[in-house]
Amino acid sequence: MTRMTRNPDIAGRTAAVFCAVAALTGLTAAPSERPGRLVYVANLHSDTVSVVDTRSGTVVDGVPVGDGPDSAALGPDGSRLYVTDSAADTVSVVDTRTRTVVETVGVGHEPSRVTVSPDNKSVYVANVGAGTVSVISTRTLAVTDTIAVGDAPLGLAVSPDGRTLYVAVAGSDSVSVIRTDTGTVTGAVPVGGGPTALALTPDGRHLYVSNLTSDDVSVVDTRTRTETGRIPVGDQPAGIGVLPDGRRVYVADIGSDEVSVISTRSRTVTDTIAVGDGPTASPSTRTAGASTSATSSRTPCR
Repeated sequence: MTRMTRNPDIAGRTAAVFCAVAALTGLTAAPSERPGRLVYVANLHSDTVSVVDTRSGTVVDGVPVGDGPDSAALGPDGSRLYVTDSAADTVSVVDTRTRTVVETVGVGHEPSRVTVSPDNKSVYVANVGAGTVSVISTRTLAVTDTIAVGDAPLGLAVSPDGRTLYVAVAGSDSVSVIRTDTGTVTGAVPVGGGPTALALTPDGRHLYVSNLTSDDVSVVDTRTRTETGRIPVGDQPAGIGVLPDGRRVYVADIGSDEVSVISTRSRTVTDTIAVGDGPTASPSTRTAGASTSATSSRTPCR
């Protein structure tokens, strides 16, 4: 499956972005009584979600979902898993106890990323092909709002208080700021080229943005809604995560096969870790009980 933009002028500028996010898989860790025991992996080409037991290192189950599962996110209580079916324009809702799909929700074109609000009331879905974010009620499992954000929305992050949703909009090199109670875009923060992924510090005061085409990470002050710094990293940073203590940021650099480690205090890269070929997923860095999600590209730009 190859990502396509609707606007040919935008396509040239964001081609590298779609190369990195094409053919995604998603993974998310289960926040249960035994933190980290289970990990859910969305398998793009087999239309399934694998359930992995981290203690034994084995796949213990497989859940059939929609066409082209791209990413996944757990609700805060771990009872439901939400999977974006990128080729079907749907979200599969999985009951993690029975490991079955209990509902399939139609969303926008090419849903790519998904996250859940801290209060477990809303699911947010970035529709990369439609330029929108779909809002799903976890109570009714129906779309309650569709918010236009611009061309190629990708990364999502919700503030700790749940009042603000941040969306990385690759087509405009910006981060859209959405007020969640009204579903309105209240501003846009210019960042680097091709923003693809977002990570908030635990206190919600700083947002880190991986900019795929400018090879850097933007630091955004969420109070002033301004970019306060930009940190050079490896080639084509695609995934990003912040540790629970807020001291370090990990960036997956797909083009240089490494992970850049950033100190949030000095805002510099303090270490570079060589990893496998084409990394795009940040490590799962949130504490148990919080919604976690990540993405990993296996066969970009087929």
